[in-house]
Amino acid sequence: MRTALKFSAAAAAATLALTTLTACGGSPAAGSDGKDGKIKIMVGGLDKVIYLPARLTQQLGYFEDEGLHVSLLTEPAGVQATTSLVSGDVQGVVGFYDHTLDLQVKGKQVESVVQLAHAPGEVEVVSNKAAGDLTSPKDFKGKKLGVTGLGSSTDFLTKYLAVKNGVGTDEFTPVAVGAGQTFLSALQQGSIQGGMTTDPTVAQLVDKNLGKVLLDMRTPEGSRKALGGLYPSSSLYMNTDWANSHKDTVRKLARAFVKTLRWMSTHTAEQIADRMPADYAQGGKKLYAQSIKDTLPMFTKDGVMPADGPATVERVLKAFNPNLKNATVNLKKTYTTEFVKKQG
Repeated sequence: MRTALKFSAAAAAATLALTTLTACGGSPAAGSDGKDGKIKIMVGGLDKVIYLPARLTQQLGYFEDEGLHVSLLTEPAGVQATTSLVSGDVQGVVGFYDHTLDLQVKGKQVESVVQLAHAPGEVEVVSNKAAGDLTSPKDFKGKKLGVTGLGSSTDFLTKYLAVKNGVGTDEFTPVAVGAGQTFLSALQQGSIQGGMTTDPTVAQLVDKNLGKVLLDMRTPEGSRKALGGLYPSSSLYMNTDWANSHKDTVRKLARAFVKTLRWMSTHTAEQIADRMPADYAQGGKKLYAQSIKDTLPMFTKDGVMPADGPATVERVLKAFNPNLKNATVNLKKTYTTEFVKKQG
């Protein structure tokens, strides 16, 4: 299997700067137009369970079955993965669908071509020390709250939960702490009082007794309770122009991902864990399998966007994002079911 690559922080910063300077980018990556079956996909954290289908598809050999040579790269946050897509460094991103709306109002047309999940898979946690005065999003005021990155989906959702519960976005401090050990260390050292993260970080936090779950959005029920509806999250999204000019390649990618989603729906968390790289189970294989089990309800079985999902995402983003608040978003252009519904 191909080894996952990782962009350095400096490279990500340079890419971000370039994207800012070039404004409306989005050309295909140099030297790889996808027509030869060579595809680069950036993942907003390859070892995160919310993005598990990306590496699992590779592990199961489904990309190769479709004649594709897929290189999976990784960035710690979805916002950095999006930057790589817009600048043309990769052909696709496995990240949160909500970035497609944010990009549209900035003049960039990106669409979800495979919807991997219909719930966020995110969990708001609180440190043991702060648990007494941080009991719900109503208590966000004055707190330092961890997110994977500023402008990431964890940042988006944290701001929404704050606004929904009467706390202004300027009344708390989001702190970019990534995930995994960097998140756990920030919580343990008191750099943050709480924050939003995913498995396997959540499972490790609970296992080490560093804090507790404040709000759980790993299931459709949890999504409805916290956000008022299904919140389509993890997806494979691409520049619309690229997808339209490489339909055969995108159809093969979609077929590979849907095969993985179906495989996941008929196998146990332990069986899934067995297929993943050993170093993903940093807290031990048993704990890793538990984190997969806790997160499995978020995934779709067919890659199809839930009918009312995009409207929920739009409502959430417009509640706090000034760029979207008064903007008109064409939701039909933020996703397509063409490739997952036509598997022939």
